[in-house]
Amino acid sequence: MSVLETDRARRRARRRTRTTVVRGLLLGLLLVLVFLLGIAFAQALDERPERGDLVTDVRTLAPMPQQPPARTVTVTVTSP
Repeated sequence: MSVLETDRARRRARRRTRTTVVRGLLLGLLLVLVFLLGIAFAQALDERPERGDLVTDVRTLAPMPQQPPARTVTVTVTSP
């Protein structure tokens, strides 16, 4: 192995180490963010206003006046 190849191998190893550290930090930050969002969501659910008592409103409607029918029809059915 030449000196140039050894130098390249060292640079690659450092890059891999940096990449691994950066990925680890990003993953850690993502986990912290998800955890904080979960806490915020739980607090929002806990602090929502409670339902009030049910109120039933009863009204009686007066029937509208009706006109008598114009004509009356009588139907006679005979049984067989």
